[in-house]
Amino acid sequence: MKTLKVSVVTPDGPVFEGEASMVSARSQSGELGILPGHIPLVAPLTISAVRLQQSGNTQMVAVSGGFIEVRPDQVTVLAQSAELPSSIDVNRARAAKERAERRLNDAKQDNVDFKRAEIALKRAVNRLDIAQNK
Repeated sequence: MKTLKVSVVTPDGPVFEGEASMVSARSQSGELGILPGHIPLVAPLTISAVRLQQSGNTQMVAVSGGFIEVRPDQVTVLAQSAELPSSIDVNRARAAKERAERRLNDAKQDNVDFKRAEIALKRAVNRLDIAQNK
């Protein structure tokens, strides 16, 4: 079976390096499914999971935006932040979710940055979803 070389990289260094038979990611224009031999592509990613198919198993990586670069034999994800399920601190993610929800509920106040709180909530929910679906 043909595979793609996959790298998920953040400013702090590589998060995942390996092979996958298929990569799925959510770009700002929709869901991408990448198989070996895919045409070259660069797309901005949303806060979501990058799913890697490996020998019948699915490995998930939580990403907070960034870009995906696709070449026929390689996929590179350049993310602002990325985490494997095993490295997600569930208690910290729950606390971040609760903080963001409180800020959104207090959005009537002038000093609350609504967009920033909304993004923090999306990141926390994404991390919790991926940690729970190991």
